[in-house]
Amino acid sequence: MTALAAVIALVGSLFFALGAALQQHEAAGTTAGLRALLRKPRWLIGGASILTGGGLHIVALGLGPLTVVQPMGVASLLFALPIAAALHGRRPSRRELAAAGVVAAGLIGLVLLVPESDGPTHLGPSGVVTLLAVSGAASVLLWAGSKIASAAGRAALLATGSGVLYGATATLVRVLVDGTWNWWYLLALPVPALLALAMLQRAYAVGHFGVSFASLQIADPLTAVAFGALLLGEPLPTGVIPVAAAALAAAGTVALARTTPLEARH
Repeated sequence: MTALAAVIALVGSLFFALGAALQQHEAAGTTAGLRALLRKPRWLIGGASILTGGGLHIVALGLGPLTVVQPMGVASLLFALPIAAALHGRRPSRRELAAAGVVAAGLIGLVLLVPESDGPTHLGPSGVVTLLAVSGAASVLLWAGSKIASAAGRAALLATGSGVLYGATATLVRVLVDGTWNWWYLLALPVPALLALAMLQRAYAVGHFGVSFASLQIADPLTAVAFGALLLGEPLPTGVIPVAAAALAAAGTVALARTTPLEARH
């Protein structure tokens, strides 16, 4: 069953990568907002592909251990770069793929070192308010910083802001699935999710897909881990290895910013 879980997770990563590349191809080089993108068939196909990838990842988690399934999810970055490059009529360079490999190695180190939580999760109403306020403030600051950054920096900051909001969404989903909650938590859930989606499309519109996608993949799990420790009392990974893994992922993202060309949709 473990081998089957790994294969399913790998296929899920391929669907996720395909969906992200399709959505970026539609958003790149445009000023279209989320409502306009919702009218683009290829962008919607990308969304369906992302949902399929997420569903397969959940199935894989039900069949195999986290330590096998999560590293397979990181492969989406390695799939996404060649797909996105092909959509833009080019081949990814060796330096670009090498930088993506460095990011993936750092992410694998991070996901394997995060301690598993045990027992039900609980988040009171004040905790939900804190979750939304902190993630919202962080995303606003990152959005403001993107206004004065270079193109690659703008893509990274916007995608990081999206990752923070997605991390907050993931934390709230965990409470809804595993813990105790009030009915209005369901009403709060779409707020960070929709803001994250809109912010990610703005990052994709800049054109540096590799930078955007890598920044998203780093920010999302790190934010979820931080909120888990801050609001849910979950343990944090200790020692120098997690710091080294995070630094490796960050260094790979910087290398991607220097090697991935600015892309506009044809």
